[in-house]
Amino acid sequence: MAANALKNVVVVGGSYVGKAAAKELANLLPPSHRVILIEPHTHFHHLFAFPRFAILPSHEHKAFIPYSSLFSSSSSPSSHLILPAKVLSLHVSTSPKGGNLLTLDRPVPFPSSSEKPTQIPFDFLVCATGTRLSPPGTIPHYTKPLSISFLQSFQTAIAHPETKHVVIVGGGAVGVQMACDVQELYPAKRVTLVHSREQLMPVYHERLSEIIKERLAELGVEMVLGKRAVVPKEGGWPLPVPGEEGKRKMEVRLVDGSVVEGDLVVQATGQEANNQFLRGLEEGTEGEKGRVINPRNGFVKVKPTMQFADERFSDFMFAVGDIADSGAHKAARPGLVQAAVAARNVVKLIEGGKEAEGLESVEVQPAAIHLTLGLTKNIIFRNPNPAAGQTEPTYTLKDDGSADMGVDRLWVMNGIKVTGPQEYHL
Repeated sequence: MAANALKNVVVVGGSYVGKAAAKELANLLPPSHRVILIEPHTHFHHLFAFPRFAILPSHEHKAFIPYSSLFSSSSSPSSHLILPAKVLSLHVSTSPKGGNLLTLDRPVPFPSSSEKPTQIPFDFLVCATGTRLSPPGTIPHYTKPLSISFLQSFQTAIAHPETKHVVIVGGGAVGVQMACDVQELYPAKRVTLVHSREQLMPVYHERLSEIIKERLAELGVEMVLGKRAVVPKEGGWPLPVPGEEGKRKMEVRLVDGSVVEGDLVVQATGQEANNQFLRGLEEGTEGEKGRVINPRNGFVKVKPTMQFADERFSDFMFAVGDIADSGAHKAARPGLVQAAVAARNVVKLIEGGKEAEGLESVEVQPAAIHLTLGLTKNIIFRNPNPAAGQTEPTYTLKDDGSADMGVDRLWVMNGIKVTGPQEYHL
């Protein structure tokens, strides 16, 4: 690499938080550095819309937004890169003359190389790989056409006349939203929500659970609470193919021995950390496993500055969003705050070196959520803040939602100007 080559600040993961970190860095970095966003999906995945668009047809293509304008507000947009790949592993050099390298799952075009390399050097790294949810909370495809088809397969299975009873396993946000939407869109169908606890969405104050139960009862959704489902080991419950499954029922077995039968089962449980490429950092630390990754939950241990807690890496590696074991609830809003703080701290370390002072910290705030409870009904809910003397939550019930969840606004926020409906297929 030439002596005057740009230094790389790599962001791994291009969902809400990683995209925000990459954009903020591109706006703040000195001319000596560039941002490289590494993300295997060809388009930004608007995950919050997946539960709705897996049920409601005609909008699914809007949930996949081009990354093409990500760096448009930077003073030098062409300096920064988006590499369509997945990071497999990471090598951190212990030699002053060595370099840090990321190994990718495929060759990618790279300005400083005449060939397409599979290894990318970096000076700073921001990990924003998030978590994996059960489909359709996340989609196991990288391209827009395949992802659209995946959501359409759910729509077809749910809408089919043979599907008279939909069973949804998991009482988190995805499960609650899908139960409401299926029952509102298809009132003649039977919908059952199965959850392992009596309280739905237990991260939040119990008042939210009470409100959700009232709404589910109003819609006619049946609830089986306080009973854990036994998830099949081989990939959960398969999505039935109408016409092939016939009238054969699908079973949800509960730990108490009882069974809930349905024509279609949607799994909305589980949240697994995307930490695979970091696991090698634990090697060579016998007796000290867990310095990088919290063995209890799989998340990356961080300081309040969002630097890795492990001092071997804290000078140049950060983790933000759901992958960070920060104490914050797993949601986009706290992650966006973390992304901005991490970006500013990276710049301070570039300018001041390892001894840079005045790094910013993130203060963990009470959990909050904007949750849909049907096509138009929704709630903005915030847990009480004990530090401020609060003992009760604050919330606002609303009835102003739209079928497509206002996804057009997200295209604008991503710098994509849409002048006609066909452009949502970009």
